[in-house]
Amino acid sequence: MKSQDHGELARCAWAGDDPLMRAYHDEEWGVPQHDPRMLWEMLMLEGFQAGLAWITVLRKRDAFRAAFAGFEPQVVARFGERDVERLMGDAGIVRARAKIEATIRGAQIYRDMEERGESFAGFCWSFTEGKVLRGNGRTIPASTPLSERISKELKARGFKFVGPTIVYAWMQAVGIVNDHARHCFRRHAMG
Repeated sequence: MKSQDHGELARCAWAGDDPLMRAYHDEEWGVPQHDPRMLWEMLMLEGFQAGLAWITVLRKRDAFRAAFAGFEPQVVARFGERDVERLMGDAGIVRARAKIEATIRGAQIYRDMEERGESFAGFCWSFTEGKVLRGNGRTIPASTPLSERISKELKARGFKFVGPTIVYAWMQAVGIVNDHARHCFRRHAMG
């Protein structure tokens, strides 16, 4: 993973030249996220990204938020077949029935955890005891033993589209792991 310097700041190479990707890199990717709803939203969006470029989901994020009631799990958990059909007709989002249904089921699981007194944020951060892991800043693995473990636990709870690679991308996005490049201006800001 090489950094790029576009005249002002050295960034992770993947941020490229797209203003939306750069803003996502500079302001959001790798920032430790502790809001349970946002952790869940990002996990669902990573699931929608499977097989696509992240920029595709990023460009559709506002439409996703509108289509999925702001990713409020309590609302999405009540979606039924009529909502699935509505979402399948929404050109603003990725129209994949299995992913739409997985998001609704994911909301139900989130709601059930909450009703049992289990915080989704507490669950997510329990795997690292609340600490941010730090990558080596040179390479990014597709998955790790930890992402495999989290993936298995999510699947055991009924989540879908949570394979080890998706989970690792999510861990990076929500700051459970800091995988910014060694010379990226964000690496040291993230701890």
